Amino acid sequence: MHRITGRAGGDSLIEMSPTDSFNDDVNGYHQHVSSSTGSLPPEQSPSPLTPDVCVETCDSLNTSLASLAQSEHSDSPQHESDTLERIEALTGQWRKRAQFLKFRSRIDKQQHSKDSVFFRDGVRRIDFVLSYLDDKDGERKQERRKMYEANLVNVGLELETEDKSESDDGKTYFVKIHAPWEVLATYADVLKIKVPFKVNDIPDNGDMPMNWLSTPFRLPEHIMHPEPDYFTAPFDKSKSDFFLIDDKATFFPPSVRNRIVYYILSRCSYFKDECGVKDKKGIKRLLNNCTYTAAFPLHDCRYWTKAKDANCESERYHLHKHWARFFCFYKEQPLNLIRKYYGEKIGIYFAWLGFYTEMLLFAAIVGTLCFVYGFLTFDDNQWSKDICSAEIGGNIVMCPLCDKKCGYWKLNSTCNSSWQSHLFDNVGTVFFAIFMAIWVTLFLEFWKRRQARLEYEWDLVDFEEEQQQLQLRPEYETKCTNRKLNRITQEMELVLNRTPTDLMGKLLLCWATVTLWISLIIACIIGVIAYRLAVYAAFASIMKDNPTTNLQVVGPYITPQLATSVTASCINFVIIMILNLMYERVAVWITDMEIPKTHLEYENKLTVKMFLFQFVNYYSSCFYVAFFKGKFVGYPGNYAYMFGSTLRNEECDPGGCLIELTTQLVIVMTGKQVWGNIQEALVPWMMNWWGSRKARNHPESLYSRWEQDHDLQGFGQLGLFYEYLEMVIQFGFITLFVASFPLAPLLALINNIIEVRVDAWKLTTQFRRPVAAKAHSIGAWEEILNGMAVLSVVTNAFIVAFTSDMIPRLVYMYAYQPKGELNMKGYISNSLSSFNISVIPVENRPDNDENPSWFNSSIDTCRYRDYRYPSGHEKQYSHTMQFWHILAAKLAFIIIMEHVAFLVKFFVAWMIPDVPSEVRARVKRERYLVQEYLHNYEVEKLKIQLSQNVNEECNCSPMIYPCLTKHEVLSECL
Repeated sequence: MHRITGRAGGDSLIEMSPTDSFNDDVNGYHQHVSSSTGSLPPEQSPSPLTPDVCVETCDSLNTSLASLAQSEHSDSPQHESDTLERIEALTGQWRKRAQFLKFRSRIDKQQHSKDSVFFRDGVRRIDFVLSYLDDKDGERKQERRKMYEANLVNVGLELETEDKSESDDGKTYFVKIHAPWEVLATYADVLKIKVPFKVNDIPDNGDMPMNWLSTPFRLPEHIMHPEPDYFTAPFDKSKSDFFLIDDKATFFPPSVRNRIVYYILSRCSYFKDECGVKDKKGIKRLLNNCTYTAAFPLHDCRYWTKAKDANCESERYHLHKHWARFFCFYKEQPLNLIRKYYGEKIGIYFAWLGFYTEMLLFAAIVGTLCFVYGFLTFDDNQWSKDICSAEIGGNIVMCPLCDKKCGYWKLNSTCNSSWQSHLFDNVGTVFFAIFMAIWVTLFLEFWKRRQARLEYEWDLVDFEEEQQQLQLRPEYETKCTNRKLNRITQEMELVLNRTPTDLMGKLLLCWATVTLWISLIIACIIGVIAYRLAVYAAFASIMKDNPTTNLQVVGPYITPQLATSVTASCINFVIIMILNLMYERVAVWITDMEIPKTHLEYENKLTVKMFLFQFVNYYSSCFYVAFFKGKFVGYPGNYAYMFGSTLRNEECDPGGCLIELTTQLVIVMTGKQVWGNIQEALVPWMMNWWGSRKARNHPESLYSRWEQDHDLQGFGQLGLFYEYLEMVIQFGFITLFVASFPLAPLLALINNIIEVRVDAWKLTTQFRRPVAAKAHSIGAWEEILNGMAVLSVVTNAFIVAFTSDMIPRLVYMYAYQPKGELNMKGYISNSLSSFNISVIPVENRPDNDENPSWFNSSIDTCRYRDYRYPSGHEKQYSHTMQFWHILAAKLAFIIIMEHVAFLVKFFVAWMIPDVPSEVRARVKRERYLVQEYLHNYEVEKLKIQLSQNVNEECNCSPMIYPCLTKHEVLSECL
């Protein structure tokens, strides 16, 4: 706790708490606002009343209180003894006064609540908190802290320190920071923060027909709309009376206040000679070198109970009660309250996540209906009946699927996989692929409209230009050594002194690193493919004659193909998660090395690097199964081998490659979602539980809670970035490969319902309150989603054409059915080619002990999946004409589907305007009012000046506004 020294006539009086300079009602005095960072001006001294506990008049007391100066001391026993010695040295009236002030200091210390968000005077709000540990050997850290806090005082901030004895661990000091009105007004002007100047007079015509149906999903009105609707304009300090300022203490909400304070903290120097050591500035560097252990704004109350102080909002409590509980999953989100408490950037994220989840509901319903259609048409699946029948599938001998270790097998052994494949590979697949192309377009277009409405409601219109010009990163500012004239603003701005060689070198290094890691992913995928090829033979050898049928439940469903696919998918998932953990640090490091100018530029650069890596990491295995597996196999006697090795290229499951793609998608997508939820919910809860367990003997407060979880990564800049990345990767799974798994939107819907509440829970209860930040959109993610939407049309068209058997079946039914009937009888035999066993090279023939017991020498041919002429034909083993007809039909389907999907997509995008007409009218109305009111304001101001010049003979310029003390402004943008 900072203590300040009262002096009278140059003699030291007593070291006392800053609250000693503020009388309280307990001792018969009235509270007054004062600063603990310097001397109190005489006009702010307490009004002399007559306390019952003091028999003297307070004139001399006021004199001593009026000149209090700052001093750094602690509540250590040595300090207490020093204080007592000073009191003993005093005599008479001064001694009594000193004893009285000491007594009051102790009373204030006991009565001050640890949950308070105000200074000890109960008036000045705590806008930010810095914490540091008692390090007796850290002289350099102490010097840095001393200089840093002195510089914060110089720019107008007010500080108050809580002694380590007030912390739960007895080691942590807390420096409380308050930004007075002058500082807030100055930096609100610098940052162009929009504030209200007139109540919105446009009537709200947002009532929907049958609106009563949504009543169960609504929240109370005071939760959904915590503030009235105003017209706003950028704050101008010189025109403060233009705006609706009822109370300066509450005019700027806490989220704006902590944003301004953090802006100052990130640019304040901690070195004496700032010009000589330019990079010695910013709270980030002080956190990195452990000068401070943490820097954070406080929550306004505990999340399970309302604040006891009537002057303190209980917004955190309302957020936890109405938003951060899982059983509120069916309720709408209080987006305006989220924005007010956490800032626009986090508000935009939850708005997007909620809207995405709502739209997933429609995709999940249609996908579930397509899956149900496949289940209901189970009995109409003629080709599966042929495979499972003993007369057809039981008499077809298939060629070995690998060399030496694999024997001949009967087609009816794949009966179960063919039935499973029908659930996803049916006519509904084509319909759902086209539907999802339209759904993606509707989702993106309606989100643009929703985003435009939020931009207006949250005063984010035209924010991008402000962000580019004003939100310079402190890391960029510290590296700048030159200034350059901006041709647009005609003002000098900071620029980096980098030669073209340096720039090209860094870019080359950055993208070479990204390319190296992407190459590493491809190498891992090749390794997994080699695993598939090598292990399949082992599984085939182990499972010959179907020994798995001894298993009661799953035995009949386990085949070498399924075992290989499942194990390979699990290994691939583990590799994906390991590479993610390694690359995250690399991506941040190379982005920091580029030194982006603005926060927006930093996020965009990091987004591109991370997304490229994650795209290859998560989707490469699915692309392999969908578009490469089984496409370059060859035929018996002339098989293709992997890179000239002895490993033969993989063939698709007899039921088709679509079921293997479904397996891969389910394992990777579901595994990622489960692992993500475990990381986001269970790990923070366990860490917080362990911290609470260690601190169970200490009374918890708003400060002590953040001692326990200060190592957790909150919803900071990178925390929110990873949340977006997770959702965009999920978006890719449900769009790029949705034709193979119609239930993917349903799984994503269930995950997102949990995700919204888990994110809300940990943000409200487990993490510190993040520093508020502005954002007018979801940033570069919007362009990424648009790109994935276009790519999804192409990938789903190729999946239906080349991965599923839909096109070959249709070609057979309409062109090659022997009896001319529109049915699938005979399709299985038509889709298999014959091969003469006798021409297989001896070294590639299966060992006799690998062949099943039913195989005998009378079998001279085997069948394989392809359309080739049989042995003895003049074009033996060449592709038949049916193969080329099917290929032409596949290409035609791709072209038609893409053109239809893109036509509908662009038509829908053209039909739906990005900005609703109502919002456009409100924006125009607000701009008109700003111009009109500013004009009238300037006219009235001119009238006042002219009248003062006429009525008063004064040579000085008229002062319309009070003269405020000037402080150093930490901004290179002015």
